[in-house]
Amino acid sequence: MIIRFLLLMLLALPAAADDLMTAEEFDAYTRGKTLIYGQNGRAYGAEIYHDNRRVEWSFLDGDCKEGTWYEQDGLICFVYENNPDPQCWSFTRGEGGLIARFENRPNTTELYEAQDTNEEMLCLGPKVGV
Repeated sequence: MIIRFLLLMLLALPAAADDLMTAEEFDAYTRGKTLIYGQNGRAYGAEIYHDNRRVEWSFLDGDCKEGTWYEQDGLICFVYENNPDPQCWSFTRGEGGLIARFENRPNTTELYEAQDTNEEMLCLGPKVGV
């Protein structure tokens, strides 16, 4: 009984640093995909992963932001056109896909890959006349 409890506790622990995806693994897994990310059972946002580490992010509101990503200290960091401050995430592979933890504030945001849509993400044009 104690062994079973200890095994369950080990499974519940966060991924170790050795389990984090490298930049090469992340690129190979994401390139060419459009991934929908969820949080707490709801869709959170979507990201398109292009060649040369270019991305487009949307909170699924039709407003898309272009950006790039790079590896720094074992994390995957994103910089977007509207925000020059790096947003760094740790990525691990779970049973259902990617698990992303926002390392700028690690206790606040953890996202999971809800699905790979293989579809175009809806990006509306710039707001004009507003």
